[in-house]
Amino acid sequence: MYRAPLREVRFALHELTCDARLYGLPGLEDYSAEFADDVLEQAARFAEQVLAPINADGDRAGAQWTPEGVRMPASFKDAFRRFVDAGWTRLGGPTEHGGMGAPTVLCTAVEEFWSSANLAFKLCPMLTRGAVEAIRHCGSGEQQKRYLPRMISGEWTGTMNLTEPQAGSDLGAIRTRAVPDGGAYRIFGQKIFITYGDHDYTSNIIHLVLARIEGAAPGTRGISMFIVPKVHVLDDGSLGARNDVRCVSIEHKLGIHASPTCVLAYGDAGGAVGYLVGEPNRGLEYMFIMMNAARLTVGLEGYALGERAYQQALDWARQRVQGKASSIVEHADVRRMLMSIKAHTDAARAIALYGALQLDLAAHARDAGEREVARSRADLLIPIIKAWSTERGIRSTSLGIQVHGGMGFIEETGAAQHLRDARITTIYEGTTGIQAGDLVGRKIGRDAGAAMFAFLDHVGEDLGSAQSPDPQARRSCEAAAAAVSTLREATAALLRIGGGGPAGALAVAVPYLELCGTVFGAWRMAKAHVEAARRLKDDPDFYAGKCQQARFYRDQIQPKAASLAAIVGNGAACVNEADTSLF
Repeated sequence: MYRAPLREVRFALHELTCDARLYGLPGLEDYSAEFADDVLEQAARFAEQVLAPINADGDRAGAQWTPEGVRMPASFKDAFRRFVDAGWTRLGGPTEHGGMGAPTVLCTAVEEFWSSANLAFKLCPMLTRGAVEAIRHCGSGEQQKRYLPRMISGEWTGTMNLTEPQAGSDLGAIRTRAVPDGGAYRIFGQKIFITYGDHDYTSNIIHLVLARIEGAAPGTRGISMFIVPKVHVLDDGSLGARNDVRCVSIEHKLGIHASPTCVLAYGDAGGAVGYLVGEPNRGLEYMFIMMNAARLTVGLEGYALGERAYQQALDWARQRVQGKASSIVEHADVRRMLMSIKAHTDAARAIALYGALQLDLAAHARDAGEREVARSRADLLIPIIKAWSTERGIRSTSLGIQVHGGMGFIEETGAAQHLRDARITTIYEGTTGIQAGDLVGRKIGRDAGAAMFAFLDHVGEDLGSAQSPDPQARRSCEAAAAAVSTLREATAALLRIGGGGPAGALAVAVPYLELCGTVFGAWRMAKAHVEAARRLKDDPDFYAGKCQQARFYRDQIQPKAASLAAIVGNGAACVNEADTSLF
């Protein structure tokens, strides 16, 4: 049974991330701890009582394709109606279009509950929110008025359409065509891997589609973005006839069975009508607005599933008796596995909420300099949050099975579903390799590491100013500071390697990203250690647990930074000089 970790999230949000920095900022005048706690409590109840109980049902039944369209499990349709009626689709939406305007950091905390309780369900509102952001920032005033209120209200949903059979990560290979037709365009082509590309939750789905206007430049420079509604929206806002887009099949997947992954065909009967978003040939730039939002929320899926796996594994370990009539939670290696899941979950949550706070400060801080610094930090952290958290999620859900022993391999226990669901998270919205390439290429390489070095200066100063009378907390800060120095040296080494061409840096990009996640996790866990030690008398059991997990991270996880740094410094040549004919 899933229990939303309210106390853990409140600690991470209020005491560690210090969301109080947002109170009273322009656009967030109504945000407060009381508001956040009320939202979290209501979200916890919804996740526990509505979403978690149907997770296994969705896994067994799955979404079903029919010639008339995709049919969702009845329990999911009912849950979506209740989700909309409760106003959850409005939480992070802009107030000018009917949303509540909650900050990203609170939405990130809430989405952890959705992801833990029922990842397949969570993906539909996640993609809609990304589509809302893209239209809000890049669409015309008329497009915003026509589509956003009903997407934010939950009456309609949204998708992002990038991938084609021949164009996966290489979006420059997109062939979907856009032919001018009066004030609109006719769209022809096929898109694959479209999450919630069709369903029977709502009367309309607003697809954001990347396509190439006839005559446009080849590669990514010639890609534009179009709004293609499943059902035409008339001038008075009512729905007209079906557009020329249909779901021709859905994929049969390892996990997230109740999330329909669709193949969409555009233009089989004369062309789907699409409407240009923004300027021609800037589609990839606009789509990155959706993708960056999605990468943060996919990152949190990793630690959310780790949390779910931890709870289930802990319950099993406490009940399972072996040996001298003791439960296996007393066995040293079971303790190690459980603490590993928990420590990685805590660290990943802390990094993600810090990154989300930076996005809020970048949007709302009064001082332009503060906004710029926050944006720089968020840009650095997004690929780390996405990749490091999801890689940890796969490891954590696998350990959850291991704690169960042979019974974890049996579907009836439910432990296997978490691993099957988690496996996609390092792939969709950009693989771990793509995130690492983005980090070392666009984020580190573009300014010769200036943003990273500035952030490391801040992290080092933050650790240096963290005072605690607790000797273990002081040790955690000292160890984290040493890890920051290791990352600084590895960053300098990466820049030297990259100076000989991009292949050198790319060969060690994933180890470098792993190093960043490990070190920034050490920073956040050391800060948590200091804060928990300071508050120990307020809630002895809870804060003692936080100190215990921080100590475990320091002694069993953080030491891996040294080996990762060694790989960054010395591991490129063995990859780049390898003869692929010998594979």
